[in-house]
Amino acid sequence: MSNFYDYSVMDAKGNEVKMSDFKGKVVLIVNTATGCGFTPQYEPIEKMYEKYNDKGLVILDIPCNQFGGQAPGTDEEIHEFCTLHYNTTFPQMKKADVNGANELPLYTYLKSQKGFEGFGKHKLVAILSAMLAKSDPDWDKKTDIKWNFTKFVVDKEGNVVARFEPTVDMDEVEKFVTSLL
Repeated sequence: MSNFYDYSVMDAKGNEVKMSDFKGKVVLIVNTATGCGFTPQYEPIEKMYEKYNDKGLVILDIPCNQFGGQAPGTDEEIHEFCTLHYNTTFPQMKKADVNGANELPLYTYLKSQKGFEGFGKHKLVAILSAMLAKSDPDWDKKTDIKWNFTKFVVDKEGNVVARFEPTVDMDEVEKFVTSLL
């Protein structure tokens, strides 16, 4: 597979969602978790969706339980949590791996296009860095997703144009996304 539009994922109900359906739209793809310190990011993500969905923004929420087991439960339970606590209306995909042997092929592609470039200056950088270094001394040299709420932005032509780590302020993410709409 050679471009973003060649991939698909499954939604929470088991239906195939083809990336080719999003040609001409800006797509924000985020791996989420319901029990994470970054879980409150659901709120600004939902606000972005409400403000810009009719202007061509698509958000794909892909729950992932690979980071500290912070996305327990079934797809249905995760959806219920998100709608109850954050009133989310953007589409939620089936829970999936974003790293490793069983990672979604879409994530293999996204990571090949935009690797890890650092966490920035967030207050949690030292904690995240120390934790990741314990399990892998070369963690910062790999393209792997480092934690929940890593975001990829795909432009209207299907180019992966940005990767935002969970430590990046959501205002910065929104500003970037709106520049593409």
